Amino acid sequence: MTSNQCRACGDRVVWWGMSANATLMVFKGVLGLVSGSAALVADAMHSAADVVADWVTLASVWVSKRQPGENYPYGLGNIQFISSAVVGLILFVGSVAWIYESFGKIVSGTQEAPSLLAVVGALVSIVTNEIMYRYEACAGRKNNSPALIAVAWDNRSDAISSVGVLIGIVVAILGFPIADAVAAIFVALMVAKIGLDLNVSAVRGLMDSSLDPQTLRTVHRLTAATPHVQGIRFIRGRNIGQDIHLEINVYLDAECRVFESDFICSAIRDKVFATVEHVREVRVGVTPAPVRRTTRIAKALPGSVP
Repeated sequence: MTSNQCRACGDRVVWWGMSANATLMVFKGVLGLVSGSAALVADAMHSAADVVADWVTLASVWVSKRQPGENYPYGLGNIQFISSAVVGLILFVGSVAWIYESFGKIVSGTQEAPSLLAVVGALVSIVTNEIMYRYEACAGRKNNSPALIAVAWDNRSDAISSVGVLIGIVVAILGFPIADAVAAIFVALMVAKIGLDLNVSAVRGLMDSSLDPQTLRTVHRLTAATPHVQGIRFIRGRNIGQDIHLEINVYLDAECRVFESDFICSAIRDKVFATVEHVREVRVGVTPAPVRRTTRIAKALPGSVP
């Protein structure tokens, strides 16, 4: 189960990410203008988009914690998938703008080699974004939060883009000014790919795609090992935001009494809650196990033909 410390970390991490991205936006923007690096200025614009994404994520995490009500009996957890899609869209649109700007500089031939200050800006961006990625990814996995995981990958994309920016700046300083813009285009394509992947993942979540196979196998094993369960009719599961909802239907002996079936269902629920993380609800239904009709039983039935 998710510890209180992990939940508290999930609440703090967005604020830390927002502060880091705002600082990097100003830092890279100033150094990019002073050093004359178009790639570093574009990287600063990317950080500005991240600040917007952080605000979207913060709002979605806050809304998703509201308790289920009459209009939303399953809660508002799916808003985190919407947040993930918004972050992905921001990354994709920002990357397209980045490519357009850099390509324009190549065509116009106005590209000039930046100064060494741009190298400092790129290095600081790489280290800071990688640290934030690891922090946010850990919090996202522990809390099973699609929104936090999306923001973590946003920071990883920043770190990757800053590596490309660094390479382009170094090559430009060595005598090939066009490398600054070429590196910006190459990195923008990578960031656009991450944005598309986030949107695909969000759409899958909103369409109630199945849980990962490992989780379903674990639930199947726990259910099958419960005493008196003669078979499993079906197991279905879905993510609603960061919570897992499961539906299980098992075969029990047709002569099993109601109170006995209640005990068996409770045992299944308790085992699943104790073993599988992030489970919010487990609904267990029962179906009488198929009974083979023997000749003796058939003859005893009213209207049977001897």
